[in-house]
Amino acid sequence: MSRKVVRSSKFRHVFGQAVKADQCYDDIRVSQMTWDSNFCSVNPKFVAMIVDASGGGAFLVLPLSKTGRIDMTYPTVCGHTGPILDIEFCPHNDNIIASGSEDCSVMIWEIPDSGLTTPLTDPVVKLEGHSKRVGILSWHPTAHNVLLSAGCDNMVILWNVARGEAVVRIDSVHTDLIYSASWNRDGSRILTSCKDKFMRVMDPRKGSVLYEKEKPHEGSRPVRAVFTSDGKILSTGFSRMSERQVALWDPKNFSQPLTLQELDTSSGVLLPFYDPDTSIVYLCGKGDSSIRYFEVTDEAPYVHYLSMYSSKESQKGMGYMPKRGLEVNKCEIARFYKLHERKCEPIVMTVPRKSDLFQEDLYPDTIGPEPSVEADDWFQGKDGKPVLVSLKDGFTTTTKTKEFKVVKSLLKTTTSSGVSQPDGENALDQLKIFLTTSQTLQKKLLFFQINLYFIF
Repeated sequence: MSRKVVRSSKFRHVFGQAVKADQCYDDIRVSQMTWDSNFCSVNPKFVAMIVDASGGGAFLVLPLSKTGRIDMTYPTVCGHTGPILDIEFCPHNDNIIASGSEDCSVMIWEIPDSGLTTPLTDPVVKLEGHSKRVGILSWHPTAHNVLLSAGCDNMVILWNVARGEAVVRIDSVHTDLIYSASWNRDGSRILTSCKDKFMRVMDPRKGSVLYEKEKPHEGSRPVRAVFTSDGKILSTGFSRMSERQVALWDPKNFSQPLTLQELDTSSGVLLPFYDPDTSIVYLCGKGDSSIRYFEVTDEAPYVHYLSMYSSKESQKGMGYMPKRGLEVNKCEIARFYKLHERKCEPIVMTVPRKSDLFQEDLYPDTIGPEPSVEADDWFQGKDGKPVLVSLKDGFTTTTKTKEFKVVKSLLKTTTSSGVSQPDGENALDQLKIFLTTSQTLQKKLLFFQINLYFIF
């Protein structure tokens, strides 16, 4: 008689817990659009949510500290003429966010440090190149100002945001609607899943397909896929009987999955959030009221079920906080921002530990906000490994110098003349204006003194 041995794992007892009611964001009219994106994006400064708006699309950007009831008149970002389908904060600058819309455009916005005080209608950059609505956005993980967008025109475009131009167009590969598009860890590959039932690994700069798998899941419902840290691929989809599945693949041997597990029967698309530091994947179903999480390892069956967070209310969207925004002294390994119909509720994933000291085994060096390569160099073929930072003493967000530099480089594309002036010329012009004004004042003062002399 063999005894079943419980697998040893430091994440076996991870548990999820919703924050108290006064730490939620209440009275938010979350978008009613039927689109399978996250509808929410988070970073250590802000939380952004797509909301209902009349006469176009809008999204709300709140400082993390602005919890409680949000007034109906709170200003939104509302420059699109059609409903917004996806938003994502830039990983290299916490004040920059991209939005994709039904109006076929992608817009880049700059959010002030203190949040919005008036409605924001003018984007820093407007990117036009899609002929149908844009439903997927993804920033490059290591290259500065490189953005991927995918639209209902079956096209993937890679943008140089600082120049405001489309550098790579992949328009002949996908024959139907693109369900998902994501980068690997260093941004040298992209992974797409498509309605034509193919999952493809591609070279982003050449637009060529390196590996592809037909029917990774037998069902006709949408498939989502992400890279894991060792180059394998984790996908979620449906069986022929509409049972939800999760599978792990080796792209160099696509004939059979390393593992394929059936989870339950439901119609909601499973959104995977993969944490490369802990090798945990969180599966959040649209319309579900639960978050399942699994540990991905090198041992069969490779994807190990850990536990499930359950609540009463279903989720309309989900935001995932980057690792540098977590509270490490509380052993917090993930934080989600769950969208209800009328509010946003943070959910904290914690490893139970008695000590308040920094737990090095839970927090290896993680991806920081510093890019490792510039857009022009990346498009010419240079790859850059992620720049890692330690969370031991807490991590402060990007420096003022870096933020100013990024914003300036974005603003250069939006000058009225279309030509950006160097900073030295701007300073010289301002000095000339100042001197001219001073001379004029001196002349007026002299004239006034002469008049006084003759009067008295």
